[in-house]
Amino acid sequence: MVSRPRRITGVHRSSPALPFTVPVAVPFTLAVALVLTGCGGDGVQGRPGASGVRDPYFPKLGNGGYDVTHYGLKLAYDPDTERLTGTAEITARATQDLSAFNLDLKGLDVEAVSVAASVTGAAAEAGAGEDARWNRAGHELTVRPRDGLDKGETFRTTVRYSGVPETLTDPDGSQEGWLRTADGALALGEPTGSMTWFPGNHHPSDKASYDIVITVPEGLRAVSNGELTDESTRDGRASFSWHTAEPMASYVATVAIGRYDLTRTTTKDGLPVVVAVDPTQAEASRAALAGIPGILEWAEAAFGPYPFSSSGAIVDREDDVGYALETQNRPVFPGAPDTGLLVHELAHQWFGDSVTPGSWRDMWLNEGFATYAEWLWEEDHGGDTAEEIFNSLYSGDYFDDPELDAAVWAFPPAKPSGAANISDSPVYERGAMVLHKIRRTVGDVVFHNMLRGWAAAHRHGNATTADFTAYVEKAAPDKHFGEIWDDWLYGEGKPARP
Repeated sequence: MVSRPRRITGVHRSSPALPFTVPVAVPFTLAVALVLTGCGGDGVQGRPGASGVRDPYFPKLGNGGYDVTHYGLKLAYDPDTERLTGTAEITARATQDLSAFNLDLKGLDVEAVSVAASVTGAAAEAGAGEDARWNRAGHELTVRPRDGLDKGETFRTTVRYSGVPETLTDPDGSQEGWLRTADGALALGEPTGSMTWFPGNHHPSDKASYDIVITVPEGLRAVSNGELTDESTRDGRASFSWHTAEPMASYVATVAIGRYDLTRTTTKDGLPVVVAVDPTQAEASRAALAGIPGILEWAEAAFGPYPFSSSGAIVDREDDVGYALETQNRPVFPGAPDTGLLVHELAHQWFGDSVTPGSWRDMWLNEGFATYAEWLWEEDHGGDTAEEIFNSLYSGDYFDDPELDAAVWAFPPAKPSGAANISDSPVYERGAMVLHKIRRTVGDVVFHNMLRGWAAAHRHGNATTADFTAYVEKAAPDKHFGEIWDDWLYGEGKPARP
């Protein structure tokens, strides 16, 4: 994501702001089938799973006791009535004996919950289950199966609910969740908004594959992550089925509903590129979006093989969303993007979407890397070098605003001041400066090998800042990084030496 004004190669531009959420009125019904490893036939009761994973900034986000492996969502939405209905199936593995477990679900009325224990194969697909007890507290939906769920077994929970999908307001003042648009809706989830439109384990540390089917009035289109596997129209309703095979954190899951123009192309290597553009943005977006295959080719040379089975973009109107977000496979843009913003969000497919942070404190591993990708692109395409951008930031003449130049040093990139600051300038610019300091220390060849190696080592997984510093030290054992870690990554204030 990009969230504050920046200057690229001497040109000041305003970059979109981070997502947040505001209440919206939409009746919604969704049934969720959750397959988790659990209950044997011996009636073991276990203990409740944790109601949060103790994230440093969002401690009640996510849940303990199970590991989701698959979400299957079936949704129907009508913009005229603002009604969303659906069914979701979630498959996961229990990591302890469970007497109860939680799902994150915000602002919707639960109608019924059932749990199917020890389901595999055809039985798992059939959706059978027994009614379970449940209760709500805030965004926590606590489910109590009839029998305890054993560690290592599979179980499914079906949740039926209805209500109003909300737009949330984040601590930084931005909006996310279920956003109403001029001709439909847009679901965005960083950092907490996905729980407004489907229940689940909504922390980046728990990734899963997805199948999402969206039914909308004929004439509208529904776009999501992954590949479009089926499209049909019946009785004035159009259905679109999207499949994401690679693990995905829920905060980069998306649904975009509207009158999009959809185009399909491929890269030189045959990678599908699917682009959905609001018709009002088509002309302004055409040239930049045509550059996606070239950007991906450049990024593969810099970061290694593209980590997913398709790419592309979703371009909505500027009034519909106030920021760009790296939704997996096809990032979302508020109006026509420029090349620098495309590079940033496509780089996130490696750094953020494939290599996902272990907690929201590790946000700089997303944004510092994506920002440095912009620097590398400029350097390779006749703009300022990364060294020149680094020096401009350090000297305080990078932005056109002294307050923005000073904001770079507000806190260390690895220690944001709080939940409201995880998308502030130090996470982006100073995070990129950390990478440039490493590059200076090890040289270009070793540094570029590090970028590719880091993306490969944690492909489709999660990583923390500690994982990264250990990786760098192992990759260049003859170099010393103490000053970089102490002064640039974790140190308060502006380091004494550039």
